[in-house]
Amino acid sequence: MMDDLFRGDYAAVPTNVPVMILGLLLAFAAGQVMAWVYMFTHSGLSYSRSFVNSLIVMPTVVALVMMVLSNNLVTAFGLMAVFAIVRFRNILRDTLDTAYILCVIVIGMAAGTMKFATAIIGCLLLAAILMYLWSTSFGTRHRYDAIINLHWGRPLSELGDLRNLLRRHSRKAVCASQRSLEGYAGADLSFRLLMRDPERLEDLLTELRAMQGVSRVAGLQAEEESEL
Repeated sequence: MMDDLFRGDYAAVPTNVPVMILGLLLAFAAGQVMAWVYMFTHSGLSYSRSFVNSLIVMPTVVALVMMVLSNNLVTAFGLMAVFAIVRFRNILRDTLDTAYILCVIVIGMAAGTMKFATAIIGCLLLAAILMYLWSTSFGTRHRYDAIINLHWGRPLSELGDLRNLLRRHSRKAVCASQRSLEGYAGADLSFRLLMRDPERLEDLLTELRAMQGVSRVAGLQAEEESEL
């Protein structure tokens, strides 16, 4: 009885048990790779241990599903009916999490259809792409390095002296705001700067404090914009 159990499935196309086990183990190993990449590169507050575990389990399940559906149209329609009844809903906070889900599903499909070379190459390539995006901070927009707030006590027609100083230290200087009140000498100015050398911000602040007509100087480093 036990020999008949492990000899193979009694289906139209007998199951090659060693190949099936190899496909499932490959899907499990690929899921481990993607999970480790996710754990190593993830940043933010949306980290979830259950999501990491799902990255390991999902390709194995998908591979098994593909093996069940292989050469069996009736089973395929039956499985579609089951998934139509049982619905799985999960809200992903990070858009990149969706990419991870798609990656492990495709890898599981490749392993389940016995396309082992495709599964291995695809897993390694996708892992390399995700590591590249993380290591290079690809997609980050760095519009400016510093924000300078100051009070300008001289006439606004003499702002050229201030702009010349800012140009010496920055590639781009944009006046983000200018505020002046009646009965209040001068104006409060705020500049956004793309520094030539971000390490020399203190030198710029020192020169600004020494400039005639400039007071209440404050500067801070601007953070990179990773998303809108």
